[in-house]
Amino acid sequence: MKKIILFLTFFSSLMSYAQQRPKLVVGIVVDQMKMEYLYRFSDDFSSNGFNRLMNNGYTFHNMHYNFMPTYTAPGHASIYTGSTPSTHGIVGNEWFNKATGKDMYCTDDASVKILGDGTEKEGAMSPKNLLSTTITDELRMATNFKGKVIGMSIKDRGAILPAGHFANWAFWYSKTGSFISSTFYGSVLPDWVNEFNQDKRYMNYINKGWDLLKPVATYNESLVDDNPYEGKLDKGNAPVFPYDLSKIYKEKGPDILRTTPFGNDILAELAMKAIEKEDLGKDDITDFLTVSFSSTDYVGHTFGPRSMELQDTYLRLDQTLATFISYLDKTVGKDNYLLFLTADHAGAENPNYLKDNKYNVKNIPSKDIVEALKKHSNETFGSDLILDYSNFNLFFNKEIIKQKGLELTKVKQSFKDFLMTQEQVKRVYTEEEILASCGEDYFLSFIAKGYDPKQNGDMVILDKTGYLQYQATGTTHGSPNSYDTHVPLLFYGWHVPKGELYAKKYITQIAPTLSQMLKIPFTNGTESEVLETLLEKK
Repeated sequence: MKKIILFLTFFSSLMSYAQQRPKLVVGIVVDQMKMEYLYRFSDDFSSNGFNRLMNNGYTFHNMHYNFMPTYTAPGHASIYTGSTPSTHGIVGNEWFNKATGKDMYCTDDASVKILGDGTEKEGAMSPKNLLSTTITDELRMATNFKGKVIGMSIKDRGAILPAGHFANWAFWYSKTGSFISSTFYGSVLPDWVNEFNQDKRYMNYINKGWDLLKPVATYNESLVDDNPYEGKLDKGNAPVFPYDLSKIYKEKGPDILRTTPFGNDILAELAMKAIEKEDLGKDDITDFLTVSFSSTDYVGHTFGPRSMELQDTYLRLDQTLATFISYLDKTVGKDNYLLFLTADHAGAENPNYLKDNKYNVKNIPSKDIVEALKKHSNETFGSDLILDYSNFNLFFNKEIIKQKGLELTKVKQSFKDFLMTQEQVKRVYTEEEILASCGEDYFLSFIAKGYDPKQNGDMVILDKTGYLQYQATGTTHGSPNSYDTHVPLLFYGWHVPKGELYAKKYITQIAPTLSQMLKIPFTNGTESEVLETLLEKK
């Protein structure tokens, strides 16, 4: 009898410990999503997608990024490390490497090879450039590497960086229409991924084409179908519905799926297949699935935030989320998974749209800025002293400066004075000013948190609010302004209280909050500030 009692006590304690963590954590990042979209499109969403998360979970209405540049790779890295680029080292999607004198991509790794059907360059990827651990890394170690971690996205960086250094797998979309990986994760692709690729599911969407999901009257939150602020999916035709994707496919191949809502759909299919085939959430050892929906970013860049194409993309994503959440309910169980949804950055209004509505701003193509800088350099110093200008960073050729007997401080001051005469420039900060930042200058604090002296430039340029270094149509992001930093954060599921908060919070608080919820160590680069309202006992 005593043995039975002891066994029951032991079993009960095991069950109690198991309940301290969910069976599955699902991290969803929607690329280039503004918090405002949840308000603007809410009446047209279903009750089972975004609205289900907001009405039955916890909504942070005032979540922001706290660094510059607000790009995809730094955004994903910051969500999952709980730190900023100055710590985790992902200072852009790509950046000029001082050591090599060449551009480098955030997940480049020449030591690994592609797995699957794609180009060699697409597959030579890993998280080796990420300098901090991720929440997914910490979960792997906390479970003695028994909990599985799988990351996936249309973009390589959206799959690799969230999955971290110790992931079982990361999968991303190739120009061939297949999901690929690299030898960093294994020697061969899993059979289920090969089978998924063999089905060529992208053709189901290509053959169907892209028309409006709902009656045209539904899209009264957007501008007219053909407007001067949107770019084109098919260069030969006006940007209007319906889109004949089979025609565009003949010119661009499967890659065209990225700039349609269906890139999100095929990714959701892969996510559900991963849950099934990898048995995610099937035992009491917590697994983690990271899913980054990238098509919203491609559509946003091409068509802009006021286009019917963008609204249709979000209405379709809402349905995709509803299907995915329902699948989680059935396979993992409503009380067994923890889900959060956020974005890697938001996005600006198109400057020409603002200008036509009497707000005096404009777009400045980056090439125009580079030409102006080079002209100033040649006229002032008799040489081109610029090594590179990218990501708002200006790099000087210090060898030439030394050869000409010039003083670097005077060169910097000359360029600073010149840049301050340019219409779009608000401030210019030197490396010395950035590293001496004390946080009192609001915008400088953003730049300092995004600055790594080993990887960033000699000067960083801050544009005026509303100005974009971009083409005339569509939109982009990257600034420390609220239109680029303000993103949604929704928590739902396991141990998540129902509620909402309007106080300002920062994206770097997500990872340490997850650490506390899961009772695992903090990531090694985080400042450990948490979202306390999620952790309060009711």
